[in-house]
Amino acid sequence: MDPISTPSPKSPLEAWGFSWGGWLDNRHGEWWLLVQLLLIVAHALPPWPHLSALGGLWPLVLSRLGLLLFVLGLLEAGLAFWRLGISLSPLPDPKPGAALVTGGLYAFCRHPMYQAVLLCSLGVVLFKASLLHLLLLFSLAAVLGGKARREERLLRAIHPGYGAYSLSTPAIVPGLPWLDWRLP
Repeated sequence: MDPISTPSPKSPLEAWGFSWGGWLDNRHGEWWLLVQLLLIVAHALPPWPHLSALGGLWPLVLSRLGLLLFVLGLLEAGLAFWRLGISLSPLPDPKPGAALVTGGLYAFCRHPMYQAVLLCSLGVVLFKASLLHLLLLFSLAAVLGGKARREERLLRAIHPGYGAYSLSTPAIVPGLPWLDWRLP
């Protein structure tokens, strides 16, 4: 084979659709990912104001529940990550040629990775007893809801069976309108 005509293999970032231009014009939803990552990293901030500073007591059982939810969120993320396999992309735009995954955790939730991130965030809120972290949870829910809607517009265009799947399966959190938009 002629070495000049051999295409160079794509880096993982290029395979996901990342490009310098995309960071400038959001062509594949890069800005959604950026805001999501900033909100996730902000969870490392110290509690502010801590409930005790407001004169309240936070039960130890709620802090422990927060740790448990955080661990369960990490577990769910790992399972969802594994189930997606080569279809995985951090961007809301699906990878070209990616298969539609509807089994495993995806049989119960269309976006279990997003659900896992919210579960981890809720765990941090309960663990830290912080109003700041509660605000981060709500902000993350808003961003992930918007990111998932963009993703679904493209999934409907690519996969003919996505419409039926989306009617029967909750989006992120069943029963919460911003996080579950199944249409009757």
